[in-house]
Amino acid sequence: MRLARRLGSRLGRRGALLSLKGVMAAGYGAGQISTPTGDRKGLTLLLKVMPLHCWGGVWIAAGVVALICAWLPQGRDWPGFVAVWLIASGWAGAYLVSWWPLQETPKGWVLSLIFGAFGAVNLVAIGWDEPPVPARSEPPRET
Repeated sequence: MRLARRLGSRLGRRGALLSLKGVMAAGYGAGQISTPTGDRKGLTLLLKVMPLHCWGGVWIAAGVVALICAWLPQGRDWPGFVAVWLIASGWAGAYLVSWWPLQETPKGWVLSLIFGAFGAVNLVAIGWDEPPVPARSEPPRET
């Protein structure tokens, strides 16, 4: 319990969010490599750039960057937020375009919202300031 408290105070809110986002992004990427998405209609534009297993590697890389940056102090952790935002935005954009104007995926707008929100949280969190750490007070000395 003590270790968890120490890790939590070391990570802070920003680091905790980056850790969560990093695990989620890396897990999603691993899933795309091991068990690829069955319906790929919404990813047509992305798949013209590179195959799905390569995109899985990009998701994993973004997750690893986020996990590493979670341990950096505020101000130096921004690459983790940007990495996850970029990959999620690409996915959101692909699904949005597949819905309109391409009209390939009738519910592409839903997936676009999900991936867009997943990435947008990073844009909100990158502006958070960690609360100041209170100075340790020493017990009163006996005189």
